[in-house]
Amino acid sequence: MHQEKIEAIKSAISAAEAGNEEELEAYRMKFISKKSVVGELFAEMRNIPNEQKKEYGQLVNEVKQMADAKFQELIDQVNLAKKHTKSFDQDLTLPPTNIAAGGIHPLTATRQRIIEIFERIGFNLSEGPEIEDDWHNFTALNFPENHPAREMQDTFFLEKNPDVALRTHTSSVQVRVMENQKPPIRTLSPGRVYRNEAISARAHCIFHQVEGLYVDENVGFADLKNTLYHFAKEMFGKETKVRFRPSFFPFTEPSAEIDISCLICGGKGCNVCKGSGWVEIGGSGMVDPNVLENCGIDSKKYTGFAFGMGIERIAMLKYQIKDLRLFTENDVRFLRQFKPML
Repeated sequence: MHQEKIEAIKSAISAAEAGNEEELEAYRMKFISKKSVVGELFAEMRNIPNEQKKEYGQLVNEVKQMADAKFQELIDQVNLAKKHTKSFDQDLTLPPTNIAAGGIHPLTATRQRIIEIFERIGFNLSEGPEIEDDWHNFTALNFPENHPAREMQDTFFLEKNPDVALRTHTSSVQVRVMENQKPPIRTLSPGRVYRNEAISARAHCIFHQVEGLYVDENVGFADLKNTLYHFAKEMFGKETKVRFRPSFFPFTEPSAEIDISCLICGGKGCNVCKGSGWVEIGGSGMVDPNVLENCGIDSKKYTGFAFGMGIERIAMLKYQIKDLRLFTENDVRFLRQFKPML
């Protein structure tokens, strides 16, 4: 008698369905609650002879586990049905809402593109603090004590400590890399820098730089030129021409400024390039042996090159922006122009 009742309950559990919460609750009341048919089976235990209680208990526990498993299965079915109902609980005939999408800031897009170009040829990224000490920002980079860059009109020094300043270039990151890493070194250091300058269409007290460094045995100026040729053509187009002009930087010798053919006039001459057909994008040179020695690198065994560019300058050339201040004014009319870069 008990066996037949148990088998009938099992069949009912297997056949049970629930398409909504009401049917789910009805199942719970019938098979899970204390007053359910399964609960009645447990209550019947007191009437079972002692020698049959073990076998009967195993059968009832089996039914209870079956009922619980079925209940969880039905819960999942009801939740899934509710999810699909919510997903399509809309009037699909209504016109779409015109939600304006954001865009990538031109400086961010330019920075990402520069990093992408150099990462493909083996450069890794390195970062450092924006508040720097005199050693990493000046002395290790071969700046003499009387160099103009140490004076207040160029650098933001901290009043409480004159040997600490906001970094004026990301070359300080390169010093930290050379102090903590043995050659070969091939690294790119993008970041924000600070200089005590008047804000205008072509200058700002806060801007962004990216500097590269390659140190290894037998590194020559030809390696520097080929690296920057590759960058210019990848960044500005295959038709871009590059030239190097002799210059001076305390941390490189020999040093050169990097020019590219004007993107506005194609090198023919215009007001942007001042009729020369060329626009400067940065500085470069072979790392001065004094800098290598200051960082604990044997300058007789290793040589290297370094270069630096302003990210704002690159963005201005690439997107033909004529006022540097537009990058920081957050004028949505300006920023909306760069949505296609997404």
